[in-house]
Amino acid sequence: MTAVRPDIAPKQAPEATRFPTGFVWGAATAAYQVEGAAAEDGRTPSIWDTFSRTPGKVRNGDTGDIAADHYHLYRDDVALMKRLGLKAYRFSISWSRVQPTGRGPAVERGLDFYRKLVDELLEAGITPVATLYHWDLPQELEDAGGWPQRVTTDRFADYAAIMAGALGDRVGTWTTFNEPWCSAFLGYGSGVHAPGRTEPASALRAAHHLNLAHGRAIEVLRGQLPAAAQTSVTLNLHQVRPLTASAADADAARRIDAVGNRIFTGPMLRGEYPEDLIADTRHLVDWSTLVHDGDLAAISGPIDVLGVNYYTPTLVSTPEKGAGSTRDDGHGASDYSPWPGSEHVAFHLSEGKQRTAMNWAIDPDGLYNLLMDASRDHPEVPLMVTENGAAFDDYVSPEGRVEDPERIAYLHGHLDAVQRAVADGADVRGYFLWSLMDNFEWAYGYSKRFGTVYVDYASQRRIPKASAHWYADVIRRHALPPTGPS
Repeated sequence: MTAVRPDIAPKQAPEATRFPTGFVWGAATAAYQVEGAAAEDGRTPSIWDTFSRTPGKVRNGDTGDIAADHYHLYRDDVALMKRLGLKAYRFSISWSRVQPTGRGPAVERGLDFYRKLVDELLEAGITPVATLYHWDLPQELEDAGGWPQRVTTDRFADYAAIMAGALGDRVGTWTTFNEPWCSAFLGYGSGVHAPGRTEPASALRAAHHLNLAHGRAIEVLRGQLPAAAQTSVTLNLHQVRPLTASAADADAARRIDAVGNRIFTGPMLRGEYPEDLIADTRHLVDWSTLVHDGDLAAISGPIDVLGVNYYTPTLVSTPEKGAGSTRDDGHGASDYSPWPGSEHVAFHLSEGKQRTAMNWAIDPDGLYNLLMDASRDHPEVPLMVTENGAAFDDYVSPEGRVEDPERIAYLHGHLDAVQRAVADGADVRGYFLWSLMDNFEWAYGYSKRFGTVYVDYASQRRIPKASAHWYADVIRRHALPPTGPS
């Protein structure tokens, strides 16, 4: 295991450049992307096991069967986190590892893995931040209809109770869902994510039931966790921009903001679905029957933190009549749209911007604007950047090093954006880099590397990249280096 380079000594930064006292520095992963051990200790298939084993769904036929083998190497991984100086680790729980059928009693062997992981983190002085759901629905629940079925919210509430009972005495921060937009609209709309369905009405139904499951889980967690525990949800809020100042492009941006952002922030933080969203999609679902009495009250139960994930802005327009739409919106190419009711909207690549290996424009101002908008629209809820990072074509040099100056520049620019937002009044409490280590990148398999730690999948050797050492220095300083990225 490669240690953190000793040649980077911490320096006292000027007070004006330091992050707020108590600002949390972390990194994040997700269960299916790193754990492996797909059939060990009672774990049964999730929708991602099924999807990745379906020919043609994942690049190169890759699966998460082994991934980064975090299930067996978690002690080494936590030791590496400690050497890097991480103060918090955001991980997700594999539902089918702890409750294999998505119903009934838990499997203690599955719970024991998370107990051991959390204990190891606490021993290392790292705060565990648990996410209940990062896209891996037990396959048996999908076979019964999945998220478009209301009964799945019952199952999720039961699962939340199991996890609160197992880890509530040692985990103080809980997130219900990571990016429910992806679960609903990539999973049931465009079909580029598990379970791979292409049903616009089902995608909208799934979105409502994910909202409801969030609210029900918050109620369960509040009933079982200590009073000091914090609850949250993480949303990949789209920083939507119209291509031009025309009224047509402004309307395109409004539509995408509705089905990309306000379909979740409306019910969760305001207790209502936006009227324009309902108008745009009423030909697909009857909202009056989909939303039952009491649903919005349940969904809008208070949370302590709103997690914000950001990678790149979303640039849209309305095509000229008959011009068709741009299908690849940055979430993966498909013949089916993940934007029900707004299938005609065109998506564009920002001009004049550097790009990551995902072909995403690098635009730190988008993160600044997103944080400022969220702070303005929901001033009562503190914010946390729960994912931010970039994939590049990393490789190990003959000297055994991984130099990734592009990622360092990306992180520096985006952390500067966070600092600017804080200075301008946004209540941002912390930053979780995505991701701690290279992993299974969903439909891209192992072809994209987001980690600051390089994983040699053949040997499972971990090699901290230059960006990991840079981030460790930022954490020690509690500030960005005064000279900028190197």
